[in-house]
Amino acid sequence: MSRKKKIYFIGTGAVIVAAGILMAAVNSKNDNARTAVTTAQVEKRDMGSLVQATGIIKPKVGAEVKVGARITGKVERLYANIGDRVKKGQVLVQLEQDDLKARVDQAAAAHEEAVAAYEKAKADLNRDRELAEKGYITAQAFDNLQNGHDLAKARLSRAKADLDYARTQLSYATIKAPISGTIASVMTQQGETVAAGMNAPTFITIIDLNKLEVNAYVDETDVGKINEGQEALFTVDTFTDKDFTGKVTAIYPRAVLQENVVNYITLVSIKNSEGKLKPDMTANVTITLKKKTGVLAVPAAAVRREGGKKYVVVAAQDGVQTKREVKTGWKDGNYLEITSGVKEGETVIAGDGELQK
Repeated sequence: MSRKKKIYFIGTGAVIVAAGILMAAVNSKNDNARTAVTTAQVEKRDMGSLVQATGIIKPKVGAEVKVGARITGKVERLYANIGDRVKKGQVLVQLEQDDLKARVDQAAAAHEEAVAAYEKAKADLNRDRELAEKGYITAQAFDNLQNGHDLAKARLSRAKADLDYARTQLSYATIKAPISGTIASVMTQQGETVAAGMNAPTFITIIDLNKLEVNAYVDETDVGKINEGQEALFTVDTFTDKDFTGKVTAIYPRAVLQENVVNYITLVSIKNSEGKLKPDMTANVTITLKKKTGVLAVPAAAVRREGGKKYVVVAAQDGVQTKREVKTGWKDGNYLEITSGVKEGETVIAGDGELQK
């Protein structure tokens, strides 16, 4: 994963260069022996400047949620199994509710009493306000009514808060999925008591497999060439015959050191509609820096050098071979771009054949 990567030029063939075997007559001073030489056609290809890296598939931020209990209680029903697909809001666990329901009933009764007391105090205050204004009751008596009203109102507010709290605690007994996704782990069972608290262990993990990304470890020598939005291809060991596509979405500014090699984590988006990709799979990533489409190319073995110049041997249909100077562009390790000197469809000697004399 951490070995150094270099830039490669890899062509993705819009048209695959066809290679064949041509029996060419090669004249010599001593005999007329026929030698087999490998040939290839000059064809158009798509080529790209690439960076290769190895990475790990990880959930995006917020795509993996660890579910725990907000109250302590015994698991009455467990509806979650590893591998189940769940929707946001779906019930995962039901804790025992008897005590919680009793507390709600108690708080509701206290709230009703507080409502009745407040309504009476309010009515008494309104009734005696006019009498106090006319002097039929003393100011002290009216102040007592006002204080009784305010106290009843405060008790009503507290009773309502107690009822809301009891109802909230009851709602915590029904544990629901906070996101849609797939159950990745279940660490409890029916009849077991789960504990609330900051240090309480997670007992269910949900991962949204539609929100994954590749953490590609790009060598420090290559990271300066990478930008957000660049296209990427990657394979995983499980599906070696399938290419997955993505784009660079972010580059971490801080390096990571792996086996004394400096790498930068580069995030690559994933399309995982089929659900084949899983977290922690190893990904072999190829990031496209630049592209050229429809360029003329030949196998690198077809290009020869002589006197500081490059040339190819063009083989005509009648067997006549012609040495022709060419200029080259990008190289992908197997193919060279030809910018001048040959035309599409011409045949060149691609192996160890000699120029016909």
